[in-house]
Amino acid sequence: MAKKGYIQLTNGKKKIEFELYPEAAPGTVANFEKLANEGFYDGLKFHRVIPGFVSQGGDPNGNGTGGPGYTIKCETEGNPHQHERGSLSMAHAGKDTGGSQFFIVHDPQPHLNGVHTVFFLAGNIWYRGCT
Repeated sequence: MAKKGYIQLTNGKKKIEFELYPEAAPGTVANFEKLANEGFYDGLKFHRVIPGFVSQGGDPNGNGTGGPGYTIKCETEGNPHQHERGSLSMAHAGKDTGGSQFFIVHDPQPHLNGVHTVFFLAGNIWYRGCT
């Protein structure tokens, strides 16, 4: 069963509503929730924004090189979720090297399926207010 939640953007005016997928990516969801609840993501910016591709954030260094000081395993095997518009996936430099960085997909990216762990889908607010 999917969990529901939201991300408050730093400007404080918009929320991205989403569904988490703990059944498909339990470790990834637990890690994201832990970091969010600890305030790890507070004040961080999306450091990589490529129109038509992705917006990437979750790096405390702000340049794509940072993380939480540990890595988590990829959860792609048996994960039925695809990189469709609005999906959120873990960024990494190679298998099992992700930690805190994530990206939100602007348009379908099928070449990322099975490579990066999809662990939530943003709701309509993403489509209307954040693209």
